[in-house]
Amino acid sequence: MSDLAPRAGYTLPVFACGGAIAALHWLYTNVALETVTLNLINPPEPAEIEIESVCGLKPGVALAITRSDPGDNLDLTRNTPIWTLVEWAPPTQTKPVVIVGGEGIGRQQKGAGEAAIYAYAQALMETNLKELLRDGDSSAPRVRIQVTILLPEGRALAKRTSNEAFGVVEGLSLLGTSGISQPLSAPQQLEIFRAELEEKASQGDRLVFCIGENGLDISRKLGIPEACLVKTANWLGPLLAEAGIQGIKSILLLGYHGKLMKLAGGIFHTHHHVADGRQEILTAHGVAAGLPTPELQHLLQCASAEDGLAYLRQLEQQTGQPWVERVYQSIVAAVEGRSQQYIFTHSEQQ
Repeated sequence: MSDLAPRAGYTLPVFACGGAIAALHWLYTNVALETVTLNLINPPEPAEIEIESVCGLKPGVALAITRSDPGDNLDLTRNTPIWTLVEWAPPTQTKPVVIVGGEGIGRQQKGAGEAAIYAYAQALMETNLKELLRDGDSSAPRVRIQVTILLPEGRALAKRTSNEAFGVVEGLSLLGTSGISQPLSAPQQLEIFRAELEEKASQGDRLVFCIGENGLDISRKLGIPEACLVKTANWLGPLLAEAGIQGIKSILLLGYHGKLMKLAGGIFHTHHHVADGRQEILTAHGVAAGLPTPELQHLLQCASAEDGLAYLRQLEQQTGQPWVERVYQSIVAAVEGRSQQYIFTHSEQQ
């Protein structure tokens, strides 16, 4: 294995912003840039983004294309094209910069179905683009723009994520709080996680493993002290073993149910590139809970763990039986038992 540190990349909002800068530059100059430099804000440092293509579509409208590079991550958005359309704003627009979600950008199911473009992406765009708007230039006097972000592969890629579980449909989210895409799935990152776990273990013998950003968000909303939180990404097995070696007495696992149920099937590296089996695990525990055969067959054919959960909820309404509790209690018990056995096997400690 290489001793080189894993390479970080950038999150999707950064590439969308880079495209917006290139498209705006075209509107002012009719010149196609090959690279642009932008301020990441968080962290407060510059980033240079390659521009694959940029052109004017019609007077006052330009399109730029970039491609996602998440660094040394097993990331399904790798090399995904991001299209950014910039146009002079209509007279009714009062804000200098308005961000719009186009094809492939997810929609939030709650509220008015707004585009899933979150605070960091909005701030990144507004900060970088406002600085470039020309006020009162006689050759290009307009100082308000509308930016439309499109992900042509967004709908297809979203089917391979847990977006729907968090209320986002029809595409991917532009989420995150940083412009840096940390290489959490790179093998070298495991050593960094181990070092963090060892440091936290020196402060106490109870830890909370946060699987993904949603696990961290939930733990913080619950008021769990930062000293107890360990981000694991998909490295659950090695980090459970390390916790055993460090003498940790209690571990709480927090994260998306589609990830955690893999542990019930003995899968301790939870990235989908390594192993899946979620529907098979869900169906097996449906058997343990006593689901009738026709319902089990339907459950097995569900497209995702989230669809399976929705089907169990539908059955509850139809039958008055607590199928969700029965099935998920069975899964929880299996996760706990398998995890304890994994720790014992790989660390020789309980």
